[in-house]
Amino acid sequence: MRRWVLRLLGAALVLAVAVAFWQRDAIARLHAVTTLFDEGRIVQNFSHMDRLFDTAPIPVTRAPTPIPEGAAMTPPEGWQDWLDRRAVAGIVVLHDGAVVQEDYRMGTAREDQRVSWSVAKSYLSMLVGIVVAQGAIADLDDPVDKYAPALRGSAYEGVSIRHVLQMSSGVDFDEDYFNFFSDINRMGRVLALGGSMDRFTAAREDRIGPAGERWQYVSIDTHVLSMVLRGATGEKIPALMGRLILDPLGTWGDPHYVTDGHGVAFVLGGLNLTTRDYARMGELARLNGRFDGRRIVPAEWMTESTRASAPTLPGAMGYGYQWWIPADAREGEFLARGVYGQFVYVDQDSGVVIAVNGADRQFRAPGALDDAIGMFRTIARIFERE
Repeated sequence: MRRWVLRLLGAALVLAVAVAFWQRDAIARLHAVTTLFDEGRIVQNFSHMDRLFDTAPIPVTRAPTPIPEGAAMTPPEGWQDWLDRRAVAGIVVLHDGAVVQEDYRMGTAREDQRVSWSVAKSYLSMLVGIVVAQGAIADLDDPVDKYAPALRGSAYEGVSIRHVLQMSSGVDFDEDYFNFFSDINRMGRVLALGGSMDRFTAAREDRIGPAGERWQYVSIDTHVLSMVLRGATGEKIPALMGRLILDPLGTWGDPHYVTDGHGVAFVLGGLNLTTRDYARMGELARLNGRFDGRRIVPAEWMTESTRASAPTLPGAMGYGYQWWIPADAREGEFLARGVYGQFVYVDQDSGVVIAVNGADRQFRAPGALDDAIGMFRTIARIFERE
């Protein structure tokens, strides 16, 4: 009897080793997910997502035109303390399109391809605007399953593209980054283990209410936009993003998307670009969709998408089409925003664009967002137009 037990234990050990070897890449990605934000790892992880996950290159052929150098900004009071407090790894400040401040910290460098997290959502918004203008999407009030039939029978069936853009889809989704069992973290494990983001999205069944009635930040809504874009155009997102936005802008290095195990781009937060590229995106937005003398995004779309139109609570931060608008924003003030301190801030009145990549593990602490926006506004006031 003992001999048989030993044989079974030996066979189980061999099987476990074999499975571990066979699934070694998936296990490595799962470990990357669980340690991605650890102190001591977070800064370098955010610069090297291509070492941790499956990725897809974004095809670009056009070298960027040089960014003009402006007169150096006089840093405001408390600048260094703010950089430390918000764990800023890189920052580029533009005024009227010229660099007035640029700094890379904590071992990062100008050429680093830094992960965007939810800043990527605002890029995808611009892509939707271009595709709508080209006619591949007929109407924002079309249901998403018209272009993504895999969503029929899911919680997204019948939900309009507009409501998904505004994060008012009414689909139930737990976005708690600090709860291991939340939907957002289950989604991360699907990504790490080579699963399908499309299938994960189409499996959503529960709702919190009718679409358009209530705003709730639901990152999976952005993946639905990806499904719509792919269905409407027949193209993958990296190809669309390269051809319609990043190539016309000019882009540094080797931009890429994190992908799932089926090569589908992780559009809600997996875009990787240099900090200067994020600044150029902000400049594109500041100029209402024009850059370097060419029209890239329709002006009407930029105006509409950066206007607070979602049904957020009174006095709360506003939301447009995947862009944030401060509750007390003046005309032309809006931002893209990602977890752990990623920002692209635009203030059209002062001509200021600020791109920040960070490793701020205190980003959810009370007052952290106000601290960031407060500094952005302080910088904008330096360049206030007479």
